[in-house]
Formats: sequence, structure tokens, C-alpha cells
Amino acid sequence: MEGILGHQIGGYKVQTPLYEGPLDLLLSLIERSELDITAISLASVTDQYLSYLHGLEQLKPDEISSFLVIAAKLVQIKSEALLPRPIEREPGEEDPGIALVEQLRLYKRYKEVAGWMVELQEKNWHTYLRVAPMPKVEAKLDLSNLTLEGLLDAAVSAFSKGKEKKPLAVIISAPRVTIREKIDYITKTMKHIQRMTFSGLITDKATRVEIVVTFLAMLELIKRYHISAVQNELFGEIEFEKMGDWKDDEEIDIEFE
Repeated sequence: MEGILGHQIGGYKVQTPLYEGPLDLLLSLIERSELDITAISLASVTDQYLSYLHGLEQLKPDEISSFLVIAAKLVQIKSEALLPRPIEREPGEEDPGIALVEQLRLYKRYKEVAGWMVELQEKNWHTYLRVAPMPKVEAKLDLSNLTLEGLLDAAVSAFSKGKEKKPLAVIISAPRVTIREKIDYITKTMKHIQRMTFSGLITDKATRVEIVVTFLAMLELIKRYHISAVQNELFGEIEFEKMGDWKDDEEIDIEFE
């Protein structure tokens, strides 16, 4: 953004560059008069705006031109407001009063947001609060049929799995799972199936790494337009379907193995 140059005019500081000066001056006049931003308000402050305009001789011609454009619009708005009958406009012809009102309201909104952001910066607030409410996750765990015997059986089953673990002194390397392998797995699985769910690709013994790699393989197929995916709700099931026919010998170039 260009630099901002301040000029003191009759106790009011006008700021340039071009797109800030005239609207800032016009908004200040309306707020000083405690008026709403309407075409009638614009007509009532036209004379004040023109009087301020006489003190802008020190500005360069290209800087004062934007003030003159707004001044011309204000004079037109005031002249139409003094007419005994409203102007009948052609279809599609712009109403200068309505256009300037909308422009000034938008400028005021941007100015308020800019002031709020400057205030946050001065307070060193570099984080922003969440505006939207937290998503409501409904509990899906049914405890109606839970019994003490069932809990005991589940505990025995969970603790019995620890007997299969190797001693801590034994180093076990994690099996290597690649995206290409999972792409082949998905293509073979869906060779004769049109639709499938992501959970249907995950086995009960799948590790966290294998689940992540399977998800990346699915994203790669989506990017290549081999499948399309949809998730209807937050944390819900991911459903995807095959797009077109796949060739058995088709090679897919992937960015990461």
C-alpha cells in the first residue's frame, strides 16, 4: 500500500492515498452530524464537504481528483433532492445516491474491522477465538446390555494379548507399508465393486501407520479422478465410489512412496 500523508484542514485530518481520503472525510462529516448513512444525509453535508475541499489546494492534482469525483456526486445528489419530483431513470441506470451510500457503508465496515485488527496487534493477540460453536458429537456407545461378566471377559481378553508381546530387549522393526501397495489393494478390492466405505478397507489388526497410509492412498486416487469420496457428517463414515473403468495394467505416478 502506498504511504499515508496527513494534511490538517480546519481541525480535520484528511488522509491520502486516493481511495481513503474522500470517503474518510465524508464519513467524518456524517458522524459529526449524528446522521445515518442515507442519500438525504449525503445531501445535507454537501456544503460542508465543499468547504473542506477549498483547503486542499496544496495536494497534487492526482490526489485531489478523487475528492472532486465525490464532490460531483454529492452535488448531483443534493440537486436531485431539491427537485419537486424524483428523477425517472432509465432501466439499468445507476442511482448515484444509492451507489455512494453503499460505498460509504462498506468503507465504514472495513474501517471498523481495520481498527479492531490494529487493537489486537497492539495487544499482541496473535490468536483468534473460535466464532462457530463446537460441533456436537452424540454418544453412540450403548451401555444398556453391559454386565459385570462381560467386563470381566473383556479384561481377560485384553490382558491375554500381552502374553504375545516380545521382551523389551528384542528389537522389532515395524512392517513397511507403502502408498503404492495400498493403491493396488484398493484397486483390486474395487475391481468388481462400484462403491465402498473407508472402514471396509481397514482390518481389525491394522496398525495406525497402515490406516494412515491407506487414507493417503485413497487421497491419491481421488486426486487422479479414479474415485470420488463424500463424508456427510463430521467424523462420519467416508464413502467413495469408482469413477470410470480402470485398466489392469495402468500405472499411477505418485509423489510419495
